[in-house]
Amino acid sequence: MNQKPYQVEAFWDREAQVWVAESEDVPGLVTEADTIEALTAKLRQMIPELLQLNHLITLEPQAAIIFELISHRQESIECVV
Repeated sequence: MNQKPYQVEAFWDREAQVWVAESEDVPGLVTEADTIEALTAKLRQMIPELLQLNHLITLEPQAAIIFELISHRQESIECVV
């Protein structure tokens, strides 16, 4: 199987203190979680469901869906001199 991975972008929402994930490859995908691990677990559930609901895939026995989670987090450090 030579499948192109579905791209999912995640960023840290500093104000809400959660990771937020979105994807142009998976219509309707927007979710959040406290940790990147919890976000990944949610994505493993949501991606196949959304792809099926949008008629982009039909699941077959032993089928695999590959996704790439690209994350970004920016922090600032206040230095006291």
